[in-house]
Amino acid sequence: MASRLILRIQEKQARLTSGEKKIAKTILENQDIIETHTATEIANLSGVSKATAARFFRTLGYADFEEVRLQAREERNQKQPYRQTIVSETAVSLGRSIGDHLELELQNLTRSFEELSSYKLMETIDIVASAPSVWFLGFGAEDGVARTGRAMFSRLRHGVHYISGVGQDWSSDLAMVGPRDVLILLTLDTRPKVMRPIINYARTSRMRVVTLTDHSYEKQAARFSDVVLPCHVASYGLLPTHATLLSMLRLMGIAYAGKNPESVKQRADTLDAIVEELDIME
Repeated sequence: MASRLILRIQEKQARLTSGEKKIAKTILENQDIIETHTATEIANLSGVSKATAARFFRTLGYADFEEVRLQAREERNQKQPYRQTIVSETAVSLGRSIGDHLELELQNLTRSFEELSSYKLMETIDIVASAPSVWFLGFGAEDGVARTGRAMFSRLRHGVHYISGVGQDWSSDLAMVGPRDVLILLTLDTRPKVMRPIINYARTSRMRVVTLTDHSYEKQAARFSDVVLPCHVASYGLLPTHATLLSMLRLMGIAYAGKNPESVKQRADTLDAIVEELDIME
């Protein structure tokens, strides 16, 4: 099964031409075809030209069909026997089996972290460490992820804030930002119009911007971000997945703690002392 190819098709589906969609349909209906047929044969089965097939694979980010076939073979060779376990038809989540759901989430996580540059990660940590204040912002469903990021990083350092993504008090929040502060933006489709003026205000205020976003938005985000951490977020369409965003935040937290152990320990000790003084935990 060409799992990574399938993920790329799912991500690019809406932007494929009619001819490319025919090839996508052929592959999705028979995922083993990559290893058993040539590009010309797949084109013939799909009723399109060989040139359309070549363009289709380039659109998905591959140099040529041979790269696709090599990737599929590597995936097959890496699979373990227990992966062949049959999932009970009675175990269903949102119209898909639990096994399907788990496989897709694991593929999203695997692709995201395999492609993540360690240099980008450490650059992000340096920006966060040097910032007077850290601000988390997410819109819609990502508002909750931003809240989680704020809660996570407030355990690691001082000056961590949250800008409400539902517009309760944007002016008051933005009035408190300053030069060298960092805005950690969490954004997936669809994006509200207000995101652009908020980003413009942040850049005018000389804030640094770190963006966690879906892989397809990476180039656009790079226009206004100091660092972009792209995440694969393929889903079955009904509900967005935030597993990769949350895991990326946790990786950032772990990396921050590893690079700033003394200040993180001091922060943890301070928080523990306050909890003990307030006597609020059992």
